Amino acid sequence: MPEPQVHVVLASQSPARLATLRAAGVEPTVVVSRVDEPAVLADAAERHGELEAADQVLVLAQAKAEDVARRLEDEEAVADMIGAQVADAVVVGCDSMLELDGEVVGKPADADEARARWRAMRGRAAVLHTGHWLVDLRDTDGDGTGATLGATSSTTVHFADVDDAEIEAYVATGEPLHVAGAFTIDGLGGPYVERIEGDHHGVVGLSLPLLRELLGEIGVPFHALRG
Repeated sequence: MPEPQVHVVLASQSPARLATLRAAGVEPTVVVSRVDEPAVLADAAERHGELEAADQVLVLAQAKAEDVARRLEDEEAVADMIGAQVADAVVVGCDSMLELDGEVVGKPADADEARARWRAMRGRAAVLHTGHWLVDLRDTDGDGTGATLGATSSTTVHFADVDDAEIEAYVATGEPLHVAGAFTIDGLGGPYVERIEGDHHGVVGLSLPLLRELLGEIGVPFHALRG
């Protein structure tokens, strides 16, 4: 008897996360969350105190995944949009932040901030945290668990000792303005990352090994994800 196929809904507009899943043979449907990230973090800090970077990305990933899951269950039009029954879907939400000297940094506000960020990072190491959250929407009368669970991938990134001209040229591409930490490892920023300690996919924005582990907790093998 063939194994039931599971549909993935990616609660993220990140092209890198979508490309990562596609490269692994998974064709998800993208439904972008409507989460107010500063409000979510402020609420979490009020309830639990100041959060570490690894916890901040997890809180945001959970908020995004659960926001999309609620919409898929409550709004028939959104459910129809995914091209599959909600009863055979899992929602995956992610969020990434870079931690440098104990300070959490996200996307730079403008080119000046991106330049300053790179001057601070060059020749040094920082930690890229990516939170992952999974919501099981599969029918609980079948194989579904109704679970909502997550974990964080943390990878140390060693940056090259780039000079001011290299920083200026990279910032001029516009890429650093659209990504957490003002760099990519799989794009134009790749030449300026010397090495990493940890999962490459986590730096890109979605750790495939960690996603496999989370899926395993709800009884879904990675190969069961629908391509």
